[in-house]
Amino acid sequence: MHVAMAGEKQNIIQAVKDYGRQLFGFIRNRVSSQEDAEDILQDVWYQFSAQTKSEDIVSISGWLYRVARNRISDSYKRKKENSLEDMMAEDEEGIWQVPEFMTAESIDPETLQLQKMFREELVQALDELPDNQRRVFIWNELEDMTLQQIAQREKENIKTIISRKRYAVQYLRKRLDYLNNEFFNE
Repeated sequence: MHVAMAGEKQNIIQAVKDYGRQLFGFIRNRVSSQEDAEDILQDVWYQFSAQTKSEDIVSISGWLYRVARNRISDSYKRKKENSLEDMMAEDEEGIWQVPEFMTAESIDPETLQLQKMFREELVQALDELPDNQRRVFIWNELEDMTLQQIAQREKENIKTIISRKRYAVQYLRKRLDYLNNEFFNE
């Protein structure tokens, strides 16, 4: 039994050596901060070490990246859930309003289900965006980075960042329009 544990430890050490830098870069490009990337990477390694037998994993790199993607998605969901009060819906006059059901004080099961569905649809719509547009939208709208800060971080022209944000917003409006019609035009 001691030999099996030593073998598992060696497999983990080898996986960290083989995939650590690339996996961190993959995660870092998809989250807003170094700290978030480190937390997610640590969670991936913890989950990998918790596997009873790493040799049962057919593709270690595929497994690691899948877990990383899931953790990134989970972190987006948590941030969105915490900041959905900031989500706005456009009314007939073109003014953006907070959806009433998202800030309801007395939460009944129907409202909770509605909030959950809205969050899930938003997350799915964000996942459908190209990476560069999704990052710009999330950083600007959900993490309060300015477009200038994003341009500096991405080493891009500010006009490019503005364009990416505009494309993201256009897509999300179109993609989530049915929700707007169903829930805000009652």
